[in-house]
Amino acid sequence: MANHKSTLKRIRSNETKRLRNKYIHKTTRNAIKELREAEDKKTASALYPKVIALVDKLAKNNIIHKNKASNLKSKLTVYVNAL
Repeated sequence: MANHKSTLKRIRSNETKRLRNKYIHKTTRNAIKELREAEDKKTASALYPKVIALVDKLAKNNIIHKNKASNLKSKLTVYVNAL
């Protein structure tokens, strides 16, 4: 068990950040899944900018690696353009 006041606070803040990161990451994964399940180009084109913004935000906050974000964006772009 931690003894220092700052260590106890760090444990609490780490847990809060972990839960926030988990929530944002899961929300983004669900949005990507929804985009991939879109059948028509109109729906996919409407969802596309929102999903890209979410992926960029994850990369900016180091929740996912910037190369993974780039790969996701590339694959989603190819998918939307192919519809």
